[in-house]
Amino acid sequence: MPTTAPTKNTTLQIGPHTVRTPVVLAPMAGITNAPFRTLCRHFAEGAGFAGDEGFAGGEAKGGDGGFKALFVSEMITTRALVERNEKTMQLIHFDATEKPRSIQLYGVDPATVGKAVRMIAEEGLADHIDLNFGCPVPKVTRKGGGSALPYKRHLLRAILREAVSGAGDLPVTMKMRKGIDDDHITYLDAGRIAVEEGVTAIALHGRTAAQHYGGTADWEAIARLKEHVPEIPVLGNGDIWSAEDALRMVRETGCDGVVVGRGCLGRPWLFADLVAAFEGRTEDIARPSLREVADVMLRHAGLLGEWIGDESKGVVDFRKHVAWYLKGFAVGSEMRRRLAITSSLAELRAGLDELDLDQPWPAGADGPRGRTSGNNRVVLPDGWLKDPYDCAGVGEDAELDTSGG
Repeated sequence: MPTTAPTKNTTLQIGPHTVRTPVVLAPMAGITNAPFRTLCRHFAEGAGFAGDEGFAGGEAKGGDGGFKALFVSEMITTRALVERNEKTMQLIHFDATEKPRSIQLYGVDPATVGKAVRMIAEEGLADHIDLNFGCPVPKVTRKGGGSALPYKRHLLRAILREAVSGAGDLPVTMKMRKGIDDDHITYLDAGRIAVEEGVTAIALHGRTAAQHYGGTADWEAIARLKEHVPEIPVLGNGDIWSAEDALRMVRETGCDGVVVGRGCLGRPWLFADLVAAFEGRTEDIARPSLREVADVMLRHAGLLGEWIGDESKGVVDFRKHVAWYLKGFAVGSEMRRRLAITSSLAELRAGLDELDLDQPWPAGADGPRGRTSGNNRVVLPDGWLKDPYDCAGVGEDAELDTSGG
């Protein structure tokens, strides 16, 4: 049975930006670049499966003002931004139709974070800044960054203070996890610090860093955080595979909106479902045929080529998306392998044309996708867990010098 829309007001306010559907695209390294955001916005607008020429990607605006959803860039390293790294400067490029422009920043040094935020504000590079305190990958946590950082309460406070101070009128939000592991839970302390330092909203992934993407997300933690920091919006993240999951999370936790990550991999039209569901149109759920999915695949690969400036490199970059798009469809392993090693749009199109494109949307394709590993040892700097307040040894040299994961 379709799930009914939430009874609470679902308009989300992020500083001056009204988001009429309380849905945010989670930053994902190597995924949420400008081409993928264009596709997600296209579907959020209700443009549908219009074929290659139909993917215009205009502003995801609601009819009565405000934006239908918020689409955040992949992670940008503050050191790389301040140093104007060539790759990083490409990653922060937004299409002219992208509004509001949302950048997610990663950093561990308050001074460097402050410089990056001031650069964004002074040069008009974005309209909203999100800070990453949720990434669990070893190359980030071993530097004390991402999901490791909130354990150091004073360091977290210093970074947030620098960011909010440097942002001027730009809203600053943050995304975090429950903690490092079950013995080192930090999200309630971090939430209170965020409120005290002027953060506009908080997104909580209901897993610890040790869980990575395994197990089941703890939605009760999202509810507890909402009760703990009622002053600002709290967004829930974790195990949202369908529009019904999003509505259920809002109902069960009282959160103010949802952040969707792995659920939209190979399925950018999930944002059409989410907008429809929050508007009470739960019957308008996309069930594309393989032909329609193939159209989206070709457009996605083409957009990547245009963005990179090289068709072949765009198709190569698209390879990682093939399995996600084809999830559940009757496509043999050999054909899947062929499609995942294509190097031109013509080759990709030819391979797709060999498929039974009249296949309907397969049962079960709405379920989990992407990484599911869990119970990992979190790689941390030496002595990181000895004192949750001591910040000695954390400085600019801990910053990563490249962006996008």
